[in-house]
Amino acid sequence: MKKHLMTMTATAGFVFAGLGGQVSASEKNYQVSAGDTLWKISVSQQVSVQNLIAWNQLSNSTIYPGQTLSLVDPNSQQNVGANYIVKSGDSLWSIASKNGISVQLLMSYNQLTSNTIYVGQKLKLSGASTSSIVSSEGTTYTVKSGDTLWNIATRHGITVASLKAMNNMTADTIYVGQVLNIKSPLKSTIDSKVLQIITEAKKHIGVPYVWGGTSPAGFDCSGFIHYSFLKAGVSIPRTVETIWAAAKTVAAPKVGDLVFFETYKKGPSHAGIYLGNNEFIHAGSSTGVTISSMNSTYWKPRYLGAKTPF
Repeated sequence: MKKHLMTMTATAGFVFAGLGGQVSASEKNYQVSAGDTLWKISVSQQVSVQNLIAWNQLSNSTIYPGQTLSLVDPNSQQNVGANYIVKSGDSLWSIASKNGISVQLLMSYNQLTSNTIYVGQKLKLSGASTSSIVSSEGTTYTVKSGDTLWNIATRHGITVASLKAMNNMTADTIYVGQVLNIKSPLKSTIDSKVLQIITEAKKHIGVPYVWGGTSPAGFDCSGFIHYSFLKAGVSIPRTVETIWAAAKTVAAPKVGDLVFFETYKKGPSHAGIYLGNNEFIHAGSSTGVTISSMNSTYWKPRYLGAKTPF
């Protein structure tokens, strides 16, 4: 594929709780840990890469372990002690962005457990944030008044059946103060997202290759990846080069990871989504969206490596 202009986006639908560095007690700063990238932080904290760069006066995407990054606009005072009335067309992401706070903070200020908002709703733009719904170990949840197995399972990205199995439950009855095992909510969330991504990607098998294409009318390779991830609520950079730079290198790909190839020029110039069994789905310039073997005589010698966006 050919190089395109980079488009960075972020979405309110996917929060990686507990990934990478640590958020300060005020939840307005983030301390960089080894392995962090601006893109990874933007996903986990629901702040766009552009805002992270602007708010921290960065000249490029280079960051280092121990660095403290602001998650809010240091020059914005409009959200102090203020409320916001939801209007038609609003989303948590758009409200958070225009008021210089993260989606995570906005949800915390208003004790929201989902991204659902309604016209006329009054949202707090500042105040004391609520404690995390998951314990510091990320493995248990204490039942609160109004909870059901369904809403607990949903907010932790697992099924009711899995939640009941984790706690050896035979009925749906729970009580306030009960401590439930959640195990690894992050892994369950990622597994759920991977399934959504692959399901979406396979819907478009046969869609023709179009240079610069980013829709089911036609895809180029990075446009296809970007679209499939975004439909599952996961924001990644737009071009092969920027995805390669942002994602974390892995020794061997797992299902849902990205595999990269060197084709018409030196360096990563083609990519696809790994499906397992040495197969990947991609938008090929001569095939359109298809599933190919990484062991084929064409792709095997051109393989550069695998990276994970999770």
